[in-house]
Amino acid sequence: MKFETAAGENPIDRQQVVGKGVNRIDGPLKTTGTATYAYEWHEPVANAAYGHVIGSAIAKGRITSIDLTHARRAPGVLTVITAENAGPLGKGEHNNATLLGGPDIEHYHQAVALVVAESFEQARAAAELVRISYERAPGSFDLAAAKDTAKSPGKITGGDADSAVGDFASAFADAPVQLDATYTTPDQSHAMMEPHASIAAWDGDRLTLWTSNQMIEWGKQDLARTLNIPAENVRLISPYIGGGFGGKLFLRADALLAALASRATARPVKVALPRALMINNTTHRAATIQRIRIGADRDGKIVAIGHENWSGDLNGESPESGVRYSRPLYAGANRMSTTRLASVDLPEANAMRAPSDMPGSMTVEVAMDEMAEKLGMDPVQFRIVNDTQVLPEQPERSYSQRQLNECLIQGAQRFGWNQRAATPGSRREGAWLIGLGVAGGFRDSPVTTSAARVRLDGNGMVTVETDMTDIGTGSYTIIAQTAAEMMGVPLEQVAVRLGDSSFPVSAGSGGQWGANSSTSGVYAACVKLRQSVARKLGFDAQQAVFENGEVRQGDRRFALREAAADASLVEEDSIEFGDLDDRYKLSTFASHFAEVAVHSATAEVRIRRMLAVCAAGRILNPKTARSQVIGAMTMGVGAALMEELAVDTRYGFFVNHDLATYEVPVHADIPHQEVVFLDETDPLSSPMKAKGVGELGICGVSAAVANAIYNATGVRVRDYPITLDKLIEGMPQTV
Repeated sequence: MKFETAAGENPIDRQQVVGKGVNRIDGPLKTTGTATYAYEWHEPVANAAYGHVIGSAIAKGRITSIDLTHARRAPGVLTVITAENAGPLGKGEHNNATLLGGPDIEHYHQAVALVVAESFEQARAAAELVRISYERAPGSFDLAAAKDTAKSPGKITGGDADSAVGDFASAFADAPVQLDATYTTPDQSHAMMEPHASIAAWDGDRLTLWTSNQMIEWGKQDLARTLNIPAENVRLISPYIGGGFGGKLFLRADALLAALASRATARPVKVALPRALMINNTTHRAATIQRIRIGADRDGKIVAIGHENWSGDLNGESPESGVRYSRPLYAGANRMSTTRLASVDLPEANAMRAPSDMPGSMTVEVAMDEMAEKLGMDPVQFRIVNDTQVLPEQPERSYSQRQLNECLIQGAQRFGWNQRAATPGSRREGAWLIGLGVAGGFRDSPVTTSAARVRLDGNGMVTVETDMTDIGTGSYTIIAQTAAEMMGVPLEQVAVRLGDSSFPVSAGSGGQWGANSSTSGVYAACVKLRQSVARKLGFDAQQAVFENGEVRQGDRRFALREAAADASLVEEDSIEFGDLDDRYKLSTFASHFAEVAVHSATAEVRIRRMLAVCAAGRILNPKTARSQVIGAMTMGVGAALMEELAVDTRYGFFVNHDLATYEVPVHADIPHQEVVFLDETDPLSSPMKAKGVGELGICGVSAAVANAIYNATGVRVRDYPITLDKLIEGMPQTV
């Protein structure tokens, strides 16, 4: 099915199932421990061996020797895989670093060996007997030090690395009110609960890999490229994923090493990355340095906005570009943005929830507050005054929907913004200083081709198969709701099968495209199935009504199951999007509000209230959508107050590579979170008229917290995270 014109009225608009706050249908499996995660496929892969990964002890240099003598003789050891005996390996399209290092070392904890044994304990013990000698080489491990060597990457996601409209330099110089501030955001870890894990098993020249991966087709293709085998000989299975946040978009060392070990031992092999290797071996969000300049007239209209962004990555591969956030969001006739990328020898950086827009929002939304203060304007009003319904860099291109101002207005009313003290540090409750903060929120909502297969059997059961993944987002539920709505059956008559590369290729989970694209693919397949049912029963497919387990037209009606009485009906189709995404800007918007209390003596920060108001198209399931947003808000608090990968700039590794020292919010850190979804449908986005919301929910949260802290204390911190040591010296004097 091609989607090339705005969606008209269709069966989804009935909203008898879609749009309802349905409990996650996979919830009982997960709460009872019966959902099968990547490391837990015990029955299909009986007699599995266990692999333990050895990571490089240096960040840059060479292996000069590996002594495996004692490890190979250890109890239970079956083999030891290294680059020397792995055979010729290719490289996946989406991989930056080589997944199995040696002799050259590209980053700390790069996998250099896998010890395989009968038990995990035997493999781990034998790994201690491997003796590796290295020759260390000097490396670049400090973004600030490497900043002057950074170069333009040419392109970033969504456009050119640099942009210019009007005459920024002159307009900024002439602006009566100016802001010129530099902010930093740190390296951050995905820190998902489930580790990167895989089980590999070969049957002749065909490989099955049970793994934890967000993008099944990407993983299948890249594993085939790396092993130098045909893609049709690879099957990936990943029905349940214990968190991804972008960290499981790509093929990782656990998958490759499990496949190599299984081939070498002729039996299934399990490999899971320990937490330290998850942080130093897999991807992370790169640190940024961002300079923002805003010039405005006395009435608060922005006349000039400039945004410069620096980040670093291994091999100068992937920029974290905050300018993606500033380019489309606020008006201003004269604009400039630049992205510069340094080559650093840290573990590779790549996508993490709302890549680029998240760190961009952390700085832009603070700069907007700083500018509002210089103007003597309310921060909410300053944002409203500078709204735009077209792209500032492409004024001929309008948004399909843009309700940012409505998000701000409703949010301010609901949160009691009029109670905010305009003078920072002036509101106290005992020993606590109280502050309110706001931020806008923006994230694109792209769409991409997605396919599904739908089957109707003689019992009236509808089964959906697609390689779409559920990373905790509720994919099972919204896909089931879509099929139920389209076929006119109750939700319990729909079965959903996900995460298997033998199913039709879906959008996968990432980039805030998953929900809208994958349900649209199911919609397309159901349209074909409705046509088959109508033909079988002698109906006009355009006029037939599918409802309550029946198909009717005029005074004729049949039970849906009768169409499959002789044999199951099976249809497959994909949604293919035209150029609407190019002609219009498909985006989502939010406002975020936070109230904090900061202890006047210790500078401890406590979040007291949070609110998000979101405009994100049709909400397919408000319960699961809210869950996504409050999870994103929680991650935003972590980024604001505690999350930071500490870099050892001498030896090139993240020091705090476990969950004891890489701090994330816990339940006690998070108060009640309110989420409001504006009533919105977007017929230009898809036949579902929906958009994404899981990444929108984090964009702006950290800035709202930072702005609330400033309102409480009068201390402006421009270097995240905002820890008490950065606040305490500037705290107001206690009486």
